[in-house]
Amino acid sequence: MKTFGYAAHSPDSPLVPYSFERRDLRENDVAMEVLYCGVCHSDLHMVQNDWDWTIYPIVPGHEIIGRVIATGSGVTRYKTGDAVAVGCMVDSCMECDQCRKGEEQLCREGMTGTYSAYDRITHEVTYGGYSKHLVVREEFVLRVPDGLDLSKAAPLLCAGITTYSPLRTWNVGPGSRVGVIGMGGLGHMAVKLAAGLGADVTVISRTKNKEADALAVGADRLLVSTDATAMEKAQSAFDLIIDTVPVKHDLNPYMPLLDIDGTLVIVGQVGPVSAISTVPMILGRRRIAASPIGGIRETQELLDFCAKKNILPECEMIRIDEINKAYERLKRSDVHYRFVIDMSSLTGPGENIGQNVRQD
Repeated sequence: MKTFGYAAHSPDSPLVPYSFERRDLRENDVAMEVLYCGVCHSDLHMVQNDWDWTIYPIVPGHEIIGRVIATGSGVTRYKTGDAVAVGCMVDSCMECDQCRKGEEQLCREGMTGTYSAYDRITHEVTYGGYSKHLVVREEFVLRVPDGLDLSKAAPLLCAGITTYSPLRTWNVGPGSRVGVIGMGGLGHMAVKLAAGLGADVTVISRTKNKEADALAVGADRLLVSTDATAMEKAQSAFDLIIDTVPVKHDLNPYMPLLDIDGTLVIVGQVGPVSAISTVPMILGRRRIAASPIGGIRETQELLDFCAKKNILPECEMIRIDEINKAYERLKRSDVHYRFVIDMSSLTGPGENIGQNVRQD
């Protein structure tokens, strides 16, 4: 399948129109037209090769809402016209203990990322959702529940499941006391989902600037982390803290906020952390953990939960030709709170995409 999208060709180059081919449908493949694609902070990191594992050219995008246009002969779950979704992974071994229990993101052989990874069969590079079409193994395609707004649902496939998974892992529900560090793309979803699960939710932020926003999306209060008195009063106030900050930062101020046996879960930063004092950890049997996305079953559970509770991210819709400006704004945290690309704005060869299409 010949298709087109936007790609970066080096760490310091902008995203530009790009023509390429998707694989022919295998027996268990679903082909879809991409309708909407969320813009994740990890897209920016990957384009800039911040983690040293980017494969160029890179077509980012792993928060994908689409419409089925064709299916392989063995596909039984989907048919042409179905509204579907794809998140951060498109394959795994499907045979290890983790895959068998629905934790494909923890596949012993390594899950296959939606973009900048290698296909398990052909070893071709995978390309993501900043494109017109996508071909994905049936088992990694998700059903979009009726009633879920397609134009706003895309960020649930990463920001949503990244915050929902630890909430479920640590059994958050009515009576749980949850703190959320940061009020960005991940943070505001953590607040909405924790509140939806019945928890008492506190946003932890450096200033009061986002207090109104925090309360509007479901938080019960905002705690200013630079206010020493307030932080002192909040000691032992939380059973679980979701840390969504995407850059290196000091975790030590937050550890005393956990109650005995409390856990701080890192979901934002990928990389080194500052030196940790074990004193509050030892004295309170507190712990630091980290969590990636959830498995396919849990992601479907999330979509169904959000449809039932009418939980959706706060989105700003952009055209695909605005993606480089969106990345600059993302670097400044100037987004409220998630960009979503309307992929109908993507036109290809023969559709006035222009003269800048690069073909490899």
